[in-house]
Amino acid sequence: MASRDRPGPFTHRFKLGVPKRWLLFAAALVWTTGGTILGWRGVAWLAGNESFFTIHVAIAFVLGLAFFQLVFAKVSLKHIRRIHAIDLVRPSLFAFFDLKGYAMMAIMITLGILLRSSKLIDPEILYNFYVLMATPLLVSALRFYYAFWRYPRLLASDGPGSGTAEGLGSAD
Repeated sequence: MASRDRPGPFTHRFKLGVPKRWLLFAAALVWTTGGTILGWRGVAWLAGNESFFTIHVAIAFVLGLAFFQLVFAKVSLKHIRRIHAIDLVRPSLFAFFDLKGYAMMAIMITLGILLRSSKLIDPEILYNFYVLMATPLLVSALRFYYAFWRYPRLLASDGPGSGTAEGLGSAD
């Protein structure tokens, strides 16, 4: 039997390989989903329980934009650059995060569920925080959508494998 006819290891037979560009789209969907869930929960609770709903949401949004600038801008750009630098033509669909990214996502989801269910934090503070965190997640998702949309042009300007993702802003 020729080597090309033999199936590869188990992990290769069931790997959902996609072009690198689609990893950017997958990442955008994950960040959009997380931001939407947090934003929806936060806004829905605040709308039903706060007389100063607009002020609370506006403050959380502004603080969320600042948090994006301080933390999420670097994180999202790091992931975009890492995706551009992947050597495989069709990496796994789940390669949009590295192991550290998946661990961080699991910790944040677990912490959010524990805080909500434990009732240790005043719901007003918790749901304001949800809106605050939704903002950088959704802005980061926009950055991933932009990188997906601009992918062919970014590759042409950066060269294959350079990982600079020119046009996406600085990580500093």
